[in-house]
Amino acid sequence: MQTIRTISKMQKVSCQLAGKGKTIVLVPTMGYLHEGHQALIKRAKKEADVVIVTIFVNPAQFAPNEDFKKYPRDEKGDLKKIKAAGGDIVFIPKADEIYPKDFLTYVTVENLTKTLEGASRPAHFKGVTTIVAKLFNICRPDVAIFGMKDFQQAIVLKQMTKDLGYPIKYIIAPTVRESDGLAMSSRNKYFSAGQRVEARCLYYALKTAQQMVMSGKNNASKITNEMRAVIKSICPTAAINYIAFTDFNTLVPLKMAEKGSVCSLAVVVHGVRLIDNLKF
Repeated sequence: MQTIRTISKMQKVSCQLAGKGKTIVLVPTMGYLHEGHQALIKRAKKEADVVIVTIFVNPAQFAPNEDFKKYPRDEKGDLKKIKAAGGDIVFIPKADEIYPKDFLTYVTVENLTKTLEGASRPAHFKGVTTIVAKLFNICRPDVAIFGMKDFQQAIVLKQMTKDLGYPIKYIIAPTVRESDGLAMSSRNKYFSAGQRVEARCLYYALKTAQQMVMSGKNNASKITNEMRAVIKSICPTAAINYIAFTDFNTLVPLKMAEKGSVCSLAVVVHGVRLIDNLKF
């Protein structure tokens, strides 16, 4: 497995691989990898000849009051996990090379970024789309894989890929969960054992929504009320940012949960902001 730390070297290697007729699949991450990331890498192995995993904690997608500085980092552990999962190349650029002092260009996707996470974190997606566009240009992938846990992000990046004409096959892989249903996340490490139990409130709320829809109760407002009750019963101190029912592709709000729609939610549990979702 090869580790690359400069843009020029990564571009050179990508061009060399293309010249040899090798296909490339990209798995972008912010590091502190868990089994969910490893599942993406293993899926990637099936999609192309060479798997490039990127590790970059992107400052452009964090607001001033968010946890950029304390975001967990473990490069040594990440490299071991990437190698174990079958990664071929790891690209670990420095922030001052990705965003030099004279950097002025950003990529934005309209409409899709104004709701859900975009409403709570206004500058977030501009940072996400910009870094991924740069990684596409640097690594030149034929395939890119993103996780369903960050559902809105995946849809926004899919739109960007289409709109900018990137010749990239785009894959959204299923959310990987702990045995108790909690979606795997780098931020789960912030919880104590007791808090970790209460963090399951998002999953149980989503399962409640699923059960209601399966029984024919499709009114989004009524489902939302039940979900709120479930969350508060498991974690009384939880702060619910939003619970939303939207179309999978357009993110348009829905009054009725229907096949192909998605329920997304964001909840602050003991100071840690978690997101999760479920497609019906």
